[in-house]
Amino acid sequence: MRAIEAEPGLSGPWREALSAFDRDLSASGAALRTRRAYETDLDQLAAWATGRGREPADLGHRELRRYVAEVSSRGASKATVARKLAAIKAFYRALTRAGKVEANPADLVGSPKRDVKLPRVLSRDEVEQLLDRIPARTPLELRDRAMLDLAYSCGLRAQEVIGLDRDSVDFEGERLRVEGKGGKTRFVPVGEPAQRALRAYLDRGRPALAGAGPDASPALLVSKSGRRLHPSDLRRRLELWVRTAAIAGGVSPHALRHSFATHLLQGGADLRAIQELLGHSSVSTTQIYTQVEPSWMRTQYARSHPRA
Repeated sequence: MRAIEAEPGLSGPWREALSAFDRDLSASGAALRTRRAYETDLDQLAAWATGRGREPADLGHRELRRYVAEVSSRGASKATVARKLAAIKAFYRALTRAGKVEANPADLVGSPKRDVKLPRVLSRDEVEQLLDRIPARTPLELRDRAMLDLAYSCGLRAQEVIGLDRDSVDFEGERLRVEGKGGKTRFVPVGEPAQRALRAYLDRGRPALAGAGPDASPALLVSKSGRRLHPSDLRRRLELWVRTAAIAGGVSPHALRHSFATHLLQGGADLRAIQELLGHSSVSTTQIYTQVEPSWMRTQYARSHPRA
């Protein structure tokens, strides 16, 4: 893997600090995509500071506030500003640990309050309609039925779905081994409909797509040329079947994950259990699903409370 390098126009202290930070990220197991995102955000800060003759140790909270304000004034969304500030805080946290600065100046910079956007959630009937409209006759149809059934039945992220290998499936234990964010492994149960779709794909679909022999891909879900799928393939095939099922509104792979969590909540599942199934590191991330179905909650209140 090629080491990430700071922009060549930066000063020596900036290049050294950014390279050291990237080495820390790599040693902690951060994905290359994460490191690239940090690189982009911090190179922009470094270029801004260099233009003002400031090195990493020279920036205080006032300068960082000014930088964040300028980023915001250029039209960056609240989510983008928050992401950049998170990168800056992580960078200065590393400098603090290394003794390069006495305290993290970014800790005194407030993050913009982000607008809460409730996720698109399919009803149970819409999920059934979507999956039932996949004929499951050809190898690609068998694959798509298994792929979307797993995405919804197990609440998987798009990257987790396409990252599954053939040996990720434990039919005897009725579960999947999922490699989540940050290299964290979790095991999630697989429902009977998804198991049936998966068995049909493995019996009649995957052999026609993946071929055999030592060069065959270990991926569970493969393209018609036998390669591992890309998240864009999952999105494209989902869009196709959403149109076929005539379901209105934008339906993304993440919408299936949101629907999984919401339907569990509606069924009475504990929020902590949903957190574990989704692979969230904090239950606060999972709590967004308590805001998804206010109409359903009102119905439950009216039905259950003695003074509703």
